[in-house]
Amino acid sequence: MASIGIAGAGLLGRLLAWQLARAGHCVEVFDPAAGPAPSYDGQGAAAFSAAGMLSPLAELDHAEAGIAALGWRSIALWRDIVEQLGAPESFSQRGSLLLAHRSDRGAAERVLARLGRAPAGWPQAQPLDAAALRALEPALQGVAHAWLLPDEAQVQPPAVLAQLQAQAGEGVRWHWGRPVAQVLPGQVLAADGAALRFDWAIDVRGLGARSAALPLRGVRGETVWLHAPAHGLQRPLRLLHPRHTVYLVPRGPDRLFAGASEIESEDRSPVSLRSAVELMAAAHSVLPDLAEARIERLDRNLRPALPDNAPRTEVQPGLLRINGLFRHGWLMAPALVADALAACALASRKTSKELLHA
Repeated sequence: MASIGIAGAGLLGRLLAWQLARAGHCVEVFDPAAGPAPSYDGQGAAAFSAAGMLSPLAELDHAEAGIAALGWRSIALWRDIVEQLGAPESFSQRGSLLLAHRSDRGAAERVLARLGRAPAGWPQAQPLDAAALRALEPALQGVAHAWLLPDEAQVQPPAVLAQLQAQAGEGVRWHWGRPVAQVLPGQVLAADGAALRFDWAIDVRGLGARSAALPLRGVRGETVWLHAPAHGLQRPLRLLHPRHTVYLVPRGPDRLFAGASEIESEDRSPVSLRSAVELMAAAHSVLPDLAEARIERLDRNLRPALPDNAPRTEVQPGLLRINGLFRHGWLMAPALVADALAACALASRKTSKELLHA
């Protein structure tokens, strides 16, 4: 049994704390947030503001195959995690859709060409005619072109984050309202000057860990949360837009989540009129019934990214750092955590088996 200090209580911090507590370790987690609930003020954990799309095939449009491979592993791991949390409704795997209006067919073909470079044995995008699309998603209307990306999945971020924290158990102590200034091997240096010693120190602070050695930048994401009773959408979709890709994700039978993939800006101010109008107009163009939806929240946050947009894991005696998950946090977090815990010899026997079979 090891004593472990974790700086950061976002997705990685909570997933690590839950896994390490299950393995029998004593864990303490430090975070500047006032408590475990989301604040939705652009300052807290970016994971609360995420769509929770597990889309390895779709991410080949922007990312290398290695990131997609982590995503395929993570889908199986997420399924197991939510079952152990007793929240199977927080995970679904029905595939996702790529949609394009008639004028955007050329852009769709370019995206599909990139997806077609997937390694042998990976799923391929499947074209859908009007009848096939109607059978999958009867609520969609006015869509000229559609493709199914099979085997992709989604999780429900707020629910999963709450469960990870609540079910970490007595093996985890949560220090809310306590920011960390630096993480060193075996030490967590709190912003109040305290030097706290552990067998292992883990740094997953996201942008809070930015330094000359870790040149992180923030990438802004903007989202609209909609209350749309009986919207009928069964799976996440991406709609090609003249400026970017817009995604629309079901959050249960009465809520939808609309967002834009990325904006290269560290602006934490509220969502702009332009972004809100574009997101809602794009959603309405494929789901006309959204005209009567109600806007529950306009949200924004910054995701930590390194210059190559790839994650970085650093392991040395007494120290673990994971950062730079960019837009792929929910997509690859479980696989990154499994690999890191195995490298540190901190994984439980069950976690090791999960890693071998993922």
